[in-house]
Amino acid sequence: MSRLLKKYQKEIVPALKKKLKKDNSLAVPKVTKVIINVGIGDIAKDKTAREKAIKTLADMTGQTPQIRPAKKAIAEFKIRQGDPVGLKVTLRGKRAYHFLDKLFSLVLPKVRDFQGVSREAFDGSGNYTLGLSEQVIFPEVDYDTIDRVRGLEITLVTDTQDDQEALVLLEALGMPFAKKEEE
Repeated sequence: MSRLLKKYQKEIVPALKKKLKKDNSLAVPKVTKVIINVGIGDIAKDKTAREKAIKTLADMTGQTPQIRPAKKAIAEFKIRQGDPVGLKVTLRGKRAYHFLDKLFSLVLPKVRDFQGVSREAFDGSGNYTLGLSEQVIFPEVDYDTIDRVRGLEITLVTDTQDDQEALVLLEALGMPFAKKEEE
């Protein structure tokens, strides 16, 4: 079991139960899944480069990614409907908490000039999306084995519809938010 999942069950649930005034432990918000997306539009036709991108994302997440096809054709970008344009991994349960533990404690602190993540990236439904400009900050990625630096999008999906409850949950889990600006 992941270190973060143990902490969530033993420490965070009782603390959030008091803080959010919930009667039942199951009413406390939790992260239901983590979705990681990587765009690969430029290497869609190059099979070896695509395989490298798939292996890199699989190493980072511990799960084989899905190849996502284009939903419609875009002539300006020379993309046909059905062409591979991205990779997607959905992590749930233990794998999601293991990935979050690694993200919060190892990866984000390695970002150059890191001041914390924005508190404004919630979608109004309790979900948080974070963009990273390079995958080489993950410890599993060897800089010499990648063909080029790629950005990725990480979405944390919670089971609450309230952004404030989701913010409290993510802070309790250890997400390094930027300090609030004093007015």
